[in-house]
Amino acid sequence: MKRSEKILASALGGILVLFGGFFVVRSVLLRPVNDLRKQTAATREATSKIHAERRAFFQAEDKLRALALRTFAESIDEASAKSGETVTRTLLDSRLDEGDFTRIPVGPRKLRGAAEIGWAVQGDGSLSNVVNLLFLLNESPWLHRVEGLSLSTGDRPGNVRVRFRFLTLVLDPSPDVTRTNLAGKLSLDSPERHLLNPIVARDLLRPYIKRPPPPPAAVAGPGSAGSAPNTPAGRVPGPEALRVVSLSEWDGQPEVHVRDVNAQRTLRYRPGDELAGGTIVLIDYRPLPSPSSPSLLSHSRVILRIGADFWAIERGRSLADKRKLAPSEIPESLARTP
Repeated sequence: MKRSEKILASALGGILVLFGGFFVVRSVLLRPVNDLRKQTAATREATSKIHAERRAFFQAEDKLRALALRTFAESIDEASAKSGETVTRTLLDSRLDEGDFTRIPVGPRKLRGAAEIGWAVQGDGSLSNVVNLLFLLNESPWLHRVEGLSLSTGDRPGNVRVRFRFLTLVLDPSPDVTRTNLAGKLSLDSPERHLLNPIVARDLLRPYIKRPPPPPAAVAGPGSAGSAPNTPAGRVPGPEALRVVSLSEWDGQPEVHVRDVNAQRTLRYRPGDELAGGTIVLIDYRPLPSPSSPSLLSHSRVILRIGADFWAIERGRSLADKRKLAPSEIPESLARTP
């Protein structure tokens, strides 16, 4: 090998060794820097994720508080009473006779973070007033849902029968908020309600009503001509046919709704009225063991005074299921009453 070639090879080898040494030194010196950069990037990513979760938490909390302001109450019994009062008030605002409507409590049904309660409503009214009712329910500011809506032929010509469920939620746990009486933005005089007038004018919702058959001729039975026929309407319903279906409030006054299952009508009582052989003295909302199943709780009952004793009828039970209260079950406000 010539001398020039040896010099060139040596120079090339020196260059390669120099470059190799450079990269080795560079990797050794820069490895901590690269590790620090990776840790910094991971920390920034984790911090950004924490900030995003924090923003999502506060947004969800604000949304939950806004929903809580539209709920009726924090407890199931109070929410049931106030929602029942709202349904009754909406019936009156719709120009319907609330005596023609039945309201039966629904629920509670446990959900994740809430309980669903409501009322099954059914009754007859003119098509115009039923449209008023559906319009006001749709515009109600309270947290609610109307489901199972159906219309059928009413008992009287020109009327329709409406049936639906008015459902709401009780948050569990509920945020600590100050609730107020909410008022709808629209009323029956709003232009939005007048847009529904063609439905009433063209009878789009009322089903076809057949002409009623002529009344049958009266047939005199054996006996005196002046005796009254023994019709079901003339019989006095027994206590088994009368069931306590609602213990709600109306304008701050507690009410007892008793359903006559034979006549398919609802009777309304208030404290001081006579019921089941006694006098109504209190609507009790204390959670107590159910008489029929002590492992379950009964959340409300009507208390009667019969003589010197107190008797109770649980919500959902008939008047035949009244039971005498033990001294330990009598509320303190009644125990102090002479």
